[in-house]
Amino acid sequence: MARVLGHALTYASFDGWDWFRLLAMVRLTARERASLAYAALRSLEPEQAEMTAATVLRAAGAPMPPFLRGMEEARFWASLANRAELKAFALASFEAMAPHDQTAFLRHISEIEVAA
Repeated sequence: MARVLGHALTYASFDGWDWFRLLAMVRLTARERASLAYAALRSLEPEQAEMTAATVLRAAGAPMPPFLRGMEEARFWASLANRAELKAFALASFEAMAPHDQTAFLRHISEIEVAA
């Protein structure tokens, strides 16, 4: 692994790092890979670490305000969002609804559960 890391650093290309990633998946335990990721992220400035982690986790960022088709745009954003973003925006959206809209939403979700 040390040699592969050296090659990735020497070549400084996407391919070199992708080979390192693939070999690490085979040769290192999940704990070792997590420790390596932790050390690498801690070596960065907080903003760089956050951007790197968000890229790996495929974060979509904040949804854009709807232009014309709100539901279509919301579904598109949701298809890009990671689990934490989905949960955060779902809860925040629900909490921001008027009580009668919350009731209608809960009724809609209950109907979907029964249909599934």
